[in-house]
Amino acid sequence: MNIKNSTLLIVDDVPANLMMLCTFLNNTGFNVNIAESGEDAIEQIKYTTPDLILLDIMMPGMDGFETCIRLKQDENTKDIPVIFMTALSDTVDKLKGFEVGAVDYVIKPVQQEELLARITTHLTLRAQQKILEQQNSELEAFSHTVAHDLKNPLGAVTGLSSTLLESLDEWSKPQLLESLEIIDMASTKMLNIINSLLLLSSARSQNVVMKSINMADIVTDVQNNMASLIKEHEGQITVSETWPDTKGHADWIWEVWANYISNGLKYGGKPPKLKLGATQEEDGYVKFWVHDNGVGLDAEEQKHLFIPFTRITQARIQGHGLGLSIVRRIVEKCGGKVGVESQKQKGSIFYFTLPNDSI
Repeated sequence: MNIKNSTLLIVDDVPANLMMLCTFLNNTGFNVNIAESGEDAIEQIKYTTPDLILLDIMMPGMDGFETCIRLKQDENTKDIPVIFMTALSDTVDKLKGFEVGAVDYVIKPVQQEELLARITTHLTLRAQQKILEQQNSELEAFSHTVAHDLKNPLGAVTGLSSTLLESLDEWSKPQLLESLEIIDMASTKMLNIINSLLLLSSARSQNVVMKSINMADIVTDVQNNMASLIKEHEGQITVSETWPDTKGHADWIWEVWANYISNGLKYGGKPPKLKLGATQEEDGYVKFWVHDNGVGLDAEEQKHLFIPFTRITQARIQGHGLGLSIVRRIVEKCGGKVGVESQKQKGSIFYFTLPNDSI
């Protein structure tokens, strides 16, 4: 979060105070809205939610204390930091401000540099709190996904291994080979899940070094690596002859293509027909895409595709549920974005963008 682009709401019944603070904070880079009463503030916030509120205590009608109480009772506004502006110096009034939910206060007449320091501190704390909340939410979903998706292959390995140990002499060679193949497939699935988790972890923590990449070479290497999967699904892949210059992290972008192509082969048409290409966008970014001939996705399904650790349905989205989450994390770390364009019975275009090599 860039705190200098944050939106502040100043609530004060004295126009001169509003003008002075609005001018100062606008000049420091904030977006500033104003309200001349508590009632006005409550109404405004229904349409524009500020990142922080500067709230005068002594106002006619609904005073600052009551306004703050109302804000903290509303699920949509309870987490907005409130800094009281007050001419009151009594300790009881200061304590009451904290009791009703304020995070800080400044004494009038307001010292501008002090106010700026307090605003910056609380916006920074709020931004860090949001990051922690997101990470905790992802960690909970992450733990559930890993436990769920490792359970089945691990169960297959342990179950068949126990059976083999107990009945090895009674099994024919074909039975042994079939069981060993199942164990091998389950072990490979678990290894793939673990490798995906390691990649997701590195995409979260590693500082990416953006370099010029040869996208044609990456796409060719991915196809060569996936030759057996392409053959298994009788896939037909058409690749663009030219690729715009771009930059990113080559190893990560390899994984993006591998994920998109794999999904296209599994969930495309019968047989799957994929087109791979790129489009130079007007904003200086390059849009890379995989167009499949599958049944397509409706708007509701599309909304859930890139959310961490979710599936559309078990019937439609198989695997370990990490792939598209990793794709999004990787591409955003490289400064781009991901998305899908799809209509029922008209296939899907899964895309990602990267900055042009000249940016």
